[in-house]
Amino acid sequence: MLKAFIVEDNPVIRENLVATLEEMVPHLKVLGCADSDRDARAWLDQPEHACELIIVDLFLRQGSGMHVLEHLRKTGHAADRVVLTSFATPDVRRRCLGLGASHVFDKSGEIEALIEHCLQLAGQPTPPPAPAGPDAPASRAG
Repeated sequence: MLKAFIVEDNPVIRENLVATLEEMVPHLKVLGCADSDRDARAWLDQPEHACELIIVDLFLRQGSGMHVLEHLRKTGHAADRVVLTSFATPDVRRRCLGLGASHVFDKSGEIEALIEHCLQLAGQPTPPPAPAGPDAPASRAG
């Protein structure tokens, strides 16, 4: 079972993300969520809340996802950390990776990539690529 924790302040996005991940990624269970960096740090610091995946938004109700990443790095938390944000600029990506995130996904266009990453962490096969369109050249076995 891949145990996950989500740091996201928008309740609609949070609920949809939990539902999507638990439906699309067999053996993934979201153990908890937080909407501020303080609440996230407090939850993650509890030994009984061990998880293998932490998904972090950057702009929170209080504080910043960057503070959560920094805290996880300082405490040596072993979970895989990914950022899911609407502001995945090259600079933001560099900063997040520098703070220990393994990946940075854009909310507007990289949800499928997030799901594929979760499938890999859960030891599940990733879905095959979408079939080529009618204008794509046919491949031949060689």
